[in-house]
Amino acid sequence: MGPLKSAFLAAALAVPALGQAPTRPAPPSSVRLYVFDCGTIENVDPTRFGLTKEQAVVTRMSVACFLVVHPKGTLVWDTGVLPDTAWTPTGQPQFHHLVLPGGVQRDVTLRVPFLPQLAALGYSPADITYLALSHDHYDHTANAYAFAGATWLVRRAERDAMFSSVRPPFTRPADYAALRTAKTVIISSDEYDVFGDGTVVLKSAPGHTPGHQVLYVRLAHSGGIVLAGDLYHFPAQRVLGTVPGFDFDTAQTRASRAVIEAYVRKMKAQLWIQHDFVGNAALRKAPAYYE
Repeated sequence: MGPLKSAFLAAALAVPALGQAPTRPAPPSSVRLYVFDCGTIENVDPTRFGLTKEQAVVTRMSVACFLVVHPKGTLVWDTGVLPDTAWTPTGQPQFHHLVLPGGVQRDVTLRVPFLPQLAALGYSPADITYLALSHDHYDHTANAYAFAGATWLVRRAERDAMFSSVRPPFTRPADYAALRTAKTVIISSDEYDVFGDGTVVLKSAPGHTPGHQVLYVRLAHSGGIVLAGDLYHFPAQRVLGTVPGFDFDTAQTRASRAVIEAYVRKMKAQLWIQHDFVGNAALRKAPAYYE
């Protein structure tokens, strides 16, 4: 059994038994970042992202969800590709064929539901202070409904698009419909300091969608990390500068990349491409964490 499969199995086995209330951990003394396996998108066509198969290297995309635990609260960043309520885990990887609104079709593999992974750490959706999504696409919003009790941190342009009468492309509005009535902070500034101490900062990066954003987390030992949402999908895009033709505004994407790359250099941070299958596989998964 490989280390990744062992990690997935350990996470599944660590889920509290039915009826057993997990113990919520005490707030840490410094910020922690947890990474969760939220699936894999299979058979990706690299040409959609301006790349050849040779340039892309792999044709699979990871889907990651994240939990930031701060001494003053918690923040969930992105919530997966398929709602936990839409499938039943068996302990083995499961293949799912998704048909999105508009007839777009995607193949995904799922291993462990997201909410049980949170529960294994002692957190329920009710324990989450803030929800922030990089953007509204289906592979980032699947379990958003579960966090409607948290405070939603969102850009006006993104929220308006999500609840427009014209359904945005690549979205599953039913997955995030509950956010319509959630307590919401509309972010109007380029940067939003979530906890007021500079350790968890949302930064505007529009282009992929109207209100796309990235998340900066400053950790005491691991340093700064930028969770890049869909600013890039493959590492080769960062080198070659290719932009998906389906972005909301490709020129805006290029401008946002330049701003975020300058920010990464300024903050001496790492940039994590969330869909990078190889890079994501190398990350420590919950219950391990970065601090």
